[in-house]
Amino acid sequence: MTTMTIDEVNYLAGRIRLGLSEDEAATYAEELGELISFIGKLQEVDTEQVAPMTHPLQMINVLRKDEPVDVLDREEMLKSVKEHEAGQIKVPTII
Repeated sequence: MTTMTIDEVNYLAGRIRLGLSEDEAATYAEELGELISFIGKLQEVDTEQVAPMTHPLQMINVLRKDEPVDVLDREEMLKSVKEHEAGQIKVPTII
């Protein structure tokens, strides 16, 4: 198991301006050591037959046909607006 010393943890904590007590530094030293050991185990895995990936998910576009659908009846919709003309909603001019 790769170990990480309390001094190394305190150095890293100082670099990121994180204040740690001695108990916290000891705890993090143990946890970070376990994490580094796990990463070492991952490096032992045989990946010779595995193709490289650029993303864990397939990056393809899933598109549907854009077909117009009447969601709301035009006359029903125009009843809910203040002003309309020739079947169009009138909005204030913004300059």
